[in-house]
Amino acid sequence: MTESKYGKYIVTELKIPEEKQKIAAEYSKYATRILWMDENVVPGAFHMNTAWYLKSAATLEEVPHEHDTDEIIGFFGSDPRNPYDLGGEIEIWLEDEKHIITRSAMLFVPAGMKHCPLILKRVDRPIFHFTTVPGGQYIKDEKK
Repeated sequence: MTESKYGKYIVTELKIPEEKQKIAAEYSKYATRILWMDENVVPGAFHMNTAWYLKSAATLEEVPHEHDTDEIIGFFGSDPRNPYDLGGEIEIWLEDEKHIITRSAMLFVPAGMKHCPLILKRVDRPIFHFTTVPGGQYIKDEKK
C-alpha cells in the first residue's frame, strides 16, 4: 500500500504474534488464518483475529480459559443463499455448559467467564471465524 496519512490503519497482510507463529503448523491442519490485528500490528488497535475453519478437529483451544476483558467470538457459514446455515457443527463450552452451534452465531463472553474447549465437530464447507477483544492484545488465563 502506498504511504499516506491514514494508510497505516489498513492491514492487508497477516502479521501474527510470535506465540501464535509457534503453533501455526498445528493450526493449519484445520484452519487458515486470514488477518490478525492488535496493538503490535497497528499501534492503538484492539485485538481481532480472522480465519477460515476447513476441517473437523479438536482445536488448539482445548483448555478452558478466561480474559480480563470481554470477548466476542463469531462463526459464520459460507453459503450466501443461506447465510444462517453454518455448514457444520461447533461445540463450545461457556463455563460448565456445552453448547452446539449449527447456525451462524456471535457469542459475547464477559470478562472473567471461563470458555472453551472449542471443537469443530463437523465442517461441511468453510466456516468464517473471528475473535475480538477490546484490549490491545489477546491474553488468556488458562483454567485447568
